[in-house]
Amino acid sequence: MTADAPARDLAKGSRVSIAIQFILCGTIWGSSFLFMKIALTGMSPGQVAWSRLVLGALTLGVFVALRRDRLPRSLAVWGHMTVLAVSFCVAPFLLFSWAQQYVTSGLASIFNATTPIMTAIMAWAVFRVERLGGTQILGILLGIAGVAVIIGPGAAEGEGLVPSFAILGATACYGFSLAYMRRFVSASGMTALTFSFLNIGIAAAIMIVLTPAVALSPLQPDVPVLISVLLLGCLGTGIAYIWSQNTVRAWGPTRASTVTYITPVVGVALGILILGEPLHWNEPAGAVIVFLGILLAQDRLRRRPNTRKGATAAAAAPSPPGVTPGERPGGRARS
Repeated sequence: MTADAPARDLAKGSRVSIAIQFILCGTIWGSSFLFMKIALTGMSPGQVAWSRLVLGALTLGVFVALRRDRLPRSLAVWGHMTVLAVSFCVAPFLLFSWAQQYVTSGLASIFNATTPIMTAIMAWAVFRVERLGGTQILGILLGIAGVAVIIGPGAAEGEGLVPSFAILGATACYGFSLAYMRRFVSASGMTALTFSFLNIGIAAAIMIVLTPAVALSPLQPDVPVLISVLLLGCLGTGIAYIWSQNTVRAWGPTRASTVTYITPVVGVALGILILGEPLHWNEPAGAVIVFLGILLAQDRLRRRPNTRKGATAAAAAPSPPGVTPGERPGGRARS
């Protein structure tokens, strides 16, 4: 056995650990739509959003305390994080919870995959932090066409139309937030854990202030409801954020972003298997069109002359703290 064998074994173990975290992250985020659907059987939409944020903040707070991470002192950073708490957590979580009263969990997970398209639009049209070429514009248009295919059959009767647009409003919030991060927060120097804790923690504080308006309606909790909201908060809005950041740092943002393609598959499968939800032909067909649009919008289909060199650079490059895999602010694959 050579002298560097232990180092190779350690590196192999680390790679396996990251791969497991990646799979768990995609599974948990894909499952979150199921958790919301079940939680809504005994809680109001506001209570679901309130619970997941408070539980997520408490979970992340434990990790921050154990690691003794320092919170930023700059008032400007706290101001920007407050904007992100509203746009990245409070507003979309409320929209998703409300909409899932009327649409299937599988459909919600498919619509969630439009986030990179929304990010590209916001980064270009609102914040001017990204210039789009012809390929990116084609990808955005293709993504919009995919959404039209998904909504299409129910549009004439208005079936699920307003809830569908509510979910698209939530993904637009995500797109706004990711572009905002790039413009104002990416150079803040915060660790990924600190960023996630502030993001979720400030949002939880806002929801606590809003408790009389969003969380005081009667509850009908049972075991499935309680388990679902605990998993949604502690795992989906807490630990999964840590797993995702570990994956980004180990694999680079481009490889880590493939979690975008896992979550809707998990969401649709669980909706069918556990809730008996129907799957109409237009939903997977539209999802395929959306995914192709994402590939074009993120410029992933272009052939690169040196794949090995490009992959190494992507893995070594830093990424904005707290950015969810799959959505680089600006719409392209983070590299």
